[in-house]
Amino acid sequence: MKKLMYLIAGCLSLLLLQCKTEDRLDHLDPNAAAPAQVYSIKSESKPGGAILTYKLPADPNLSYVKAVYEIQPGVFREGKSSFYTDSLKLEGFGDTREYTVKVYSIGKNEKASAPVEVKVTPLTPPIESSFKELVMEPGFGGIKIKFKNEFAANMAIVVMADTVGNDVLLPVQTFYTKTVAGTFAVRGLTSAPKKFSVYLRDRWNNKSESLVKTIAPLFEQKVPKPFKALKLPTDEYEPVESQYPMDRMWDDKVDNGVFASRHNTSTPQWFTFDLGRAVVISRMKMHQRHPDYTYTGANVKRFELWGTNDPGLDGAFTNWKLLGTFKSFKPSGLPLGRATAEDNNYGHTQGEDFDLEEIPLAYRYLRFKTLETYGGGAQITIAELSFWGKL
Repeated sequence: MKKLMYLIAGCLSLLLLQCKTEDRLDHLDPNAAAPAQVYSIKSESKPGGAILTYKLPADPNLSYVKAVYEIQPGVFREGKSSFYTDSLKLEGFGDTREYTVKVYSIGKNEKASAPVEVKVTPLTPPIESSFKELVMEPGFGGIKIKFKNEFAANMAIVVMADTVGNDVLLPVQTFYTKTVAGTFAVRGLTSAPKKFSVYLRDRWNNKSESLVKTIAPLFEQKVPKPFKALKLPTDEYEPVESQYPMDRMWDDKVDNGVFASRHNTSTPQWFTFDLGRAVVISRMKMHQRHPDYTYTGANVKRFELWGTNDPGLDGAFTNWKLLGTFKSFKPSGLPLGRATAEDNNYGHTQGEDFDLEEIPLAYRYLRFKTLETYGGGAQITIAELSFWGKL
């Protein structure tokens, strides 16, 4: 009797499950007509785009709304919005001329209505606004590019140069950014005058005009390594473990470990080192810890650089001169814990440059004072430090 009851219960369960499953089936009619058109379309112009608002038809077959438009000759884009909303975003326009947009109602069976045509006139695209603020000027061993990006748009800054004197401009470096302002530098060039060109490109391959200048890079020499730690009384020079000593910072091997200070330290903290000769410093480069940690954790975010020819033995700042206060720059502008391949290349592989605003006197001893790390903790990590100037 019990076995029979179990069998009946099992059959009822299967029947109920089948009914529920059938209730969830969405029966599509492939022969159903296309839904009615949207109507009362209005356009609100945006930088490099537009927002369309409209009224939806009371059509049960409507699935979503699609807009099709041409942003460049032969290059079409689509924008889509579900039937739960009454607006649609258009983007990717490279200028402020009038564009024709075709708006379709799409049915659940993917049949499209006849298009409704609407005219849109975008506002000035972000790359064009940024181009007006673009500055290119001489830098040590190359040039500096200063930019503003009011709308935090994704853009590429493409630098070209005639490095051999044949009047042919070729790409030398491309920087990617989404931050509202910043400075990039092209390095490693001789001080002979050269023709440079820079333009902006967005993610839809729209391009700005080119800024062209003939510039003579400022002369500089790389300070020879290795340097030597002074280990003064107030310095934080002890590594967290023996495999993270200070000399990792000047072995000219970016991927050969880091200097890591102790966990139980405090901020600010500093260390002092000897360049081996007096140097007029023009700039420095810092490589962060390898990409798994770039722009996070114990990597240095804000710091000061100090110089002297008489460091004293007590570790005090009495005879020291402040050479500059610096803040690390993250090209993507992403929050803590998130970084792009371009961030990792800029902060670790390529290293981040810091120019001294005022060229100081020649100093032999330098002090690196950390004010803040990306993770907010007291420990610091640095993969490599390099310096340039006049020897």
